[in-house]
Amino acid sequence: MRPLRVFTWQVHGSYLYYLSHIRHELYVPVDPHRGPGYGGLGGPFPWPANVHEVPCEDVSRQQFDCVLFQSADHYLSDQHTLLSAEQRRLPSIYLEHDPPRKHPTDTRHVVADDQEALLVHVTQFNALMWDAGDADVRVIQHGVTIPSDVEYSGEIPRGIAVVNHLARRGRRLGADVLDRARRDVPIDLVGMAADEARGLFEVPHDTLPAFMSRYRFFFNPIRYTSLGLAVCEAMMVGIPIVGLATTEMVTAIENGVSGYVHTDPAVLIDHMRRLLRDPVEARALGQGARRTALERFGIERFADDWSRLFEEVCYRSRPPGEISRETPVGVVQ
Repeated sequence: MRPLRVFTWQVHGSYLYYLSHIRHELYVPVDPHRGPGYGGLGGPFPWPANVHEVPCEDVSRQQFDCVLFQSADHYLSDQHTLLSAEQRRLPSIYLEHDPPRKHPTDTRHVVADDQEALLVHVTQFNALMWDAGDADVRVIQHGVTIPSDVEYSGEIPRGIAVVNHLARRGRRLGADVLDRARRDVPIDLVGMAADEARGLFEVPHDTLPAFMSRYRFFFNPIRYTSLGLAVCEAMMVGIPIVGLATTEMVTAIENGVSGYVHTDPAVLIDHMRRLLRDPVEARALGQGARRTALERFGIERFADDWSRLFEEVCYRSRPPGEISRETPVGVVQ
């Protein structure tokens, strides 16, 4: 059976890159004059051959097997102008990257009343907090991969934090928490617009693991969001993790084994100070973080989970023999 053809949008570049490890084909719209999701295969990612750009004006003429939504705007609005009526009847999955913003427990998800859509969360915490009504809900945990030659050294006696647009996103992403910690502990911030929050610069995704590997510890100041891919990548490198005991972090980091989490920043500052003084403990915790990452965030498990889910969704709607072997026409490779 040929690979399935999945239409989606380029919403989170890092996530889409890891998703491209599936055994199926991904198609993303491209139009430089439109908003988020239409930039095509931009960014510093080594996109594999199973990811394709499709000009927006050609999307409605393509043959797809299912549609993967990743934002409310694309689900509520864009599908009605971008997709054909036949494409809108295809099996659909909504991938939710974040916990609810309007209210942490009482926000109803946009697909809660859509009996045809399957809702996928990236963490159990997100699934717990959203009101999904009677929707079919699944959780697929993150999967990451790093260059095989990257190893933790911890030679730089400083912490590293990775947050995009921290100054703009403020308290939710922990701008004040990071500022408080940096009064007592040397911590470098990298990410998009890092300089706006007294940080360094953006580090390209493909070089980020090696860049982080030289720092003594990874600090995650974020109060409320999904488990960041940068946290998973740092764990895979073997960097000890220090962060707030909120959201999915409490299940990813075990105190004294892979790092330290706590709701009191002052307690975390004490832990960070000790790691700066004790590189032996830092290395031991980093090894614990790497063991957890290998068990929980392996790219093979992630890709297989997604591949099997696409197959389930498509084949339950149409038996395998009814899914055409034809190649879609007009696709820009």
